[in-house]
Amino acid sequence: MKVLILGATGDVGREAVREALLRGHQVTACARKIGDEGGQPNLKQVQLDVLAESRKLEELFRTHDAVISALRPAAGQEDVLVALTDQVLSASKASGTPVYITGGAATLRLGDGSDHTVVSAPDFLPQSVRPIAEACVAQDALLVSEKNANWTCLRPSAMLLPEARTGRYALGRDELVRQEDGQSRISFADFAVAMLDLVGLRPAPHQRLTAGW
Repeated sequence: MKVLILGATGDVGREAVREALLRGHQVTACARKIGDEGGQPNLKQVQLDVLAESRKLEELFRTHDAVISALRPAAGQEDVLVALTDQVLSASKASGTPVYITGGAATLRLGDGSDHTVVSAPDFLPQSVRPIAEACVAQDALLVSEKNANWTCLRPSAMLLPEARTGRYALGRDELVRQEDGQSRISFADFAVAMLDLVGLRPAPHQRLTAGW
């Protein structure tokens, strides 16, 4: 399978590239600044500014079987997330290529008997991550309104960690996946496993899911 990965140098993107190559896919890794992983079999690197090169983005969509968007804006530019997602959805609509979008945990319910979500619960989120959480809320609203693009959104647990790949996770929908100790977490590597599993499964579009240990 030919898989295009956007945001390929970020925490989720790097693991998605690694996981896709592990499964034998032909991978095109896209980022504004390409990394130093060149020379690997089945890996092609492309420098791309998603907001500035919409035609090139659409061409890349057309030449791949599936797209993973792991795009995340730099600190202080969180509002750009909606514009990035909109460009990705437009390319999916124009090409018909399915896109698997990395969302955020912000809109997931806590599952503690309250009506609170990750972003609405008092003192749940550190203030430092509130800007990206609020951007993810806006991203989520954009996805809900988009009925034509072939998208699936996978949202992480409350904590994404730089820990080892186990290959094990549970899927959920609108509520945090939690472990027996009540914690909601997953490694970047296992989140990538869940994302590549979805690519292989080709679920019905317009689903917002979550994955966690």
